[in-house]
Amino acid sequence: MRYTQQLDGCYLGNADKAILHTFIKSQAIDTFRRAVKEGKLPALSLTNQLEDIDLYKKTCAQLKDYEDVLILGTGGSSLGGKSLCVLAPDSKPRLHFLDNVDPTTFSHLFQKIDLKKTGILAISKSGSTIETLCQLLTCMQHFEKVGLKDRIVVVTEPTQNPLRKLAESHNWTCLDHPQDVGGRYSCFSVVGLLPAILAGLDPIAFRKGGHDVLKQHLEEDCPPALEGAAMAVYLENHHQKTISVMLPYADQLSFFSGWYCQLWAESLGKDGKGITPIRALGTVDQHSQLQLYLQGPKDKVFTIIAPSWKGQGDKIQDSSIPELKNKTMGDLFEAEQRATYETLIRNDCPTRLISIQSIDEATLGALMMHFMIETILTSYLIGVNAFDQPAVEAGKRLAKEYLAA
Repeated sequence: MRYTQQLDGCYLGNADKAILHTFIKSQAIDTFRRAVKEGKLPALSLTNQLEDIDLYKKTCAQLKDYEDVLILGTGGSSLGGKSLCVLAPDSKPRLHFLDNVDPTTFSHLFQKIDLKKTGILAISKSGSTIETLCQLLTCMQHFEKVGLKDRIVVVTEPTQNPLRKLAESHNWTCLDHPQDVGGRYSCFSVVGLLPAILAGLDPIAFRKGGHDVLKQHLEEDCPPALEGAAMAVYLENHHQKTISVMLPYADQLSFFSGWYCQLWAESLGKDGKGITPIRALGTVDQHSQLQLYLQGPKDKVFTIIAPSWKGQGDKIQDSSIPELKNKTMGDLFEAEQRATYETLIRNDCPTRLISIQSIDEATLGALMMHFMIETILTSYLIGVNAFDQPAVEAGKRLAKEYLAA
């Protein structure tokens, strides 16, 4: 197992235990297992595949010789790959995840990179995401002088959408985004694996980490994601805990928190229901948000992700700060995490501790699979569809109307 989970500060008496037990013993886990068996959750079943990886490696070879690769996409088309590629900060080529349409960002980037030595990976499930199309058309205008052929790879659904038509008209390599996998659940698909392979990471280890967790949740009586889902719904319904704070103690998991926030918010925020996710980072946000967490409204539940940091880093020889003598940065990191965890519990803040031994492809695969399953189980418990986003689609249509006007 790539992680362990511990729940504290959550059980408030026998009556509460009885209520929580009803959530855990609900039909949610049976519904989930039946859906997996019947092939209704293809995003999770991707972790069983190996045969597509050779195609992805071959495609990445087309971009490997560039010094820089611009990865165009937003939301689920970006966050999974971005979360994974932080594991390889010195990758060659350098990867630039461009998930917004801030013109200043693009202007500065075009000034820094050598266009002749830059490739582009454009990702959009629907192929009609207006931000991604705008990004790509902007890039095309800058790259026309150095040529577009063999420089651009596209990932989109196998439909006659605007992005695919553009790719076909220029004879660009175009890979299929699985039509039955939503963007925010696409991290184990071509969407997450192409950037990972470009970064020199192991896609097989990433998928295996997810596969092992999926297998655990198909076999165990009360697997971790079921506990997490039951606890979230119980605390919201009976103790008004309407905010979920994701607090990893690792810079490498900062983008993962952003991925989690989209997954949780866009999947569950419907019909007046949902628990608001908040992204935080230890130890940074101990100095910005912890005061509110401890003495502000008691409307939050916390998840701390704690790697094993003890002894990592340089041992400090200087004795001018006695408490740091012969200690490492990792020792301080671990002490801060432990202190925050215990302080939250002492202040009656329901807190979950997820312990991991390392941060690598397999661990990140395990964490992503855990939270995808937890999100799906929570959707069953509160009665919403975890795979649509009707309000967002309405906003997209309105934005296009304003742009046309």
